[in-house]
Amino acid sequence: MDVTLHLAQDPEADELLGRSPLAALVGMLLDQQVPMEWAFKGPRTIADRLGADDLDAHEIAVTDPEAFAALLSEKPAVHRYPGSMAKRVQQLCQYLVEHYDGRAELVWKGVDDGRELLRRLEALPGFGKQKAQIFLALLGKQLGVQPKGWREATGAYGEPKSFRSVADITGPESLTKVRAHKQEMKAAAKAAKAK
Repeated sequence: MDVTLHLAQDPEADELLGRSPLAALVGMLLDQQVPMEWAFKGPRTIADRLGADDLDAHEIAVTDPEAFAALLSEKPAVHRYPGSMAKRVQQLCQYLVEHYDGRAELVWKGVDDGRELLRRLEALPGFGKQKAQIFLALLGKQLGVQPKGWREATGAYGEPKSFRSVADITGPESLTKVRAHKQEMKAAAKAAKAK
């Protein structure tokens, strides 16, 4: 992986996301209940606080949980819920160490079926079906990981020229379109619930 992503809207954070499979996975994990840019800036912030140029699943997996939570809680906090997200990041890294020798790219490397890749992503701690589909769409649309049937496995997130998720963000303009889509979906859900 060595592409330019624009998910954090911050050059240093986006550079890390584009070259580090683990950073991309951690950013996706953090992408809940905070603005997308904040979530995807998290991996760069964590690496900086660890004094590293990249994230290391082996190192994060064995870090003292309280110390890691404190690291994510430093101001500015990595997430709105730094303690619980620190635990989730460590669980993800522990899973990667146990199942993929700590190498995040092995989750998708050599997988030739979109449904199998989706299954692998759904098995990751903190990744439900929707998050797995969005990450698979990101892999396919921006990172060149396109096993057979990947678009079908992503559901609507894989549709070309759509603006549904982080998989579609390539700059400030597309970020605005994705935000607008999310607001429309929330409004529709609210209206449906009111009926």
